[in-house]
Amino acid sequence: MSTEPPATTADESAPQLALQIVYLKDCSFESPQGPRVEDNWNPQINLDLNTTVNVLADDLREVLLTVTVSAKQGDKTAFLVEVKQAGAFVMRNLSEEDMKRALSSVCPGVLFPYARAAVSSLVTQGGFPQFLLPPVNFEALYARSLADALKATKN
Repeated sequence: MSTEPPATTADESAPQLALQIVYLKDCSFESPQGPRVEDNWNPQINLDLNTTVNVLADDLREVLLTVTVSAKQGDKTAFLVEVKQAGAFVMRNLSEEDMKRALSSVCPGVLFPYARAAVSSLVTQGGFPQFLLPPVNFEALYARSLADALKATKN
């Protein structure tokens, strides 16, 4: 058996997007009233998503997906959770359009399941019933933001 690394035939100029690491950068959980869950537990849920990008090196980007979830029962806040899920991605030889799509759609799509699990864990550890965020279609959100930007430039 050979111990030599396999020969790489990959074109160095080919586009490349590769996840290096996923990590929880920050999180918070607040429950002002404590887990006083009545039989009629049917909270109003508000979900907010935000993505930011930091350049770590020429071809390395940190993508930070912030997921904020608030739950209100009547007029009182039951809980507020914020999770900042991050990932470092190598991005080489991407066109400007492909880079925007990767940063706005592909990378957040990779990070969201991790953030979703962290939110669920925090809510459960806070004494509330199991809570799972619905899946998010980041590609559709990206397409809508492009359409909105195009519409804004026409007006």
